[in-house]
Amino acid sequence: MKRVLITGKNGYIGNQLERWLMKFPDDYVVHKISVRDDLWRNSSFSDYDVIIHLAGIAHVSLNPKMKEEYYKVNRDLTIEIAKKSKEDGVKQFIFMSSIIVYGKSVERHGMIDESTIPKPNNFYGMSKLDAEKGITLLESNDFKISVIRPPMIYGKGSKGNYSKLSKLAKLSPIFPDIDNKRSMLHIDNLREFIKVVIDRKETGLFFPQNKEYVKTSELVKIIAEVSEKKIWITKLLNPIIKLMRRVGIVNKIFGNLVYDHSMSNYDNAKYQIRTFRKSIELTELESGQL
Repeated sequence: MKRVLITGKNGYIGNQLERWLMKFPDDYVVHKISVRDDLWRNSSFSDYDVIIHLAGIAHVSLNPKMKEEYYKVNRDLTIEIAKKSKEDGVKQFIFMSSIIVYGKSVERHGMIDESTIPKPNNFYGMSKLDAEKGITLLESNDFKISVIRPPMIYGKGSKGNYSKLSKLAKLSPIFPDIDNKRSMLHIDNLREFIKVVIDRKETGLFFPQNKEYVKTSELVKIIAEVSEKKIWITKLLNPIIKLMRRVGIVNKIFGNLVYDHSMSNYDNAKYQIRTFRKSIELTELESGQL
């Protein structure tokens, strides 16, 4: 029986992960805690085997006024919680970082492999990378550190770039057919991956992703099909898109950003339980998933 504590009481990933692990009541006891105030400092973590730290600022902002808040929440709070976890005898600390830590290092080619050195280009990425470095210093034989750098996470009820593309796919009659590749991670594949990390008591850096790379136009097309909407995927708009490639939002949608597949295979761990097509169906249809 593993006793698991998740930080981030109302977060999307935390709620989804709790539901997933509770399908195995003989294997896990799961609790969540809010760390928005200082009350957590008076709690004891000694009853838990694993802390999964999901709390943090997840959106990207270029506002200089946000810099201090990013470092306070994403870096300092992470390190403080990790220190308390170690002091209280927790055996494993799992930290949710992000692919965004690579920033400038992938601006031109968009491919991340084992040799790619993170070079964040915003406060979000820098605060996440600093948190990684800070908690790694705490690792010991009795305190294992697992850092996960996922690509874009999506699923039923998720927010962010996927939800924006989903709305566009259902409203727009036309969409550019640009050849690009993106790594993505469906929530079920992430939940199963975290379960594997817990079960195997893994330590180190991890880069989970779906089996398939995603072409943005294909993603939009499948969303439209599943939603029974009509959309015309065409190359006629490609010259305009290519001229706008340096615009941030355009590059986010049509640029390349992938992990080399070899980085995401872990000793035959079968965490990629949803195919891309099935993951879109589960995300878009009313029935959803547990």
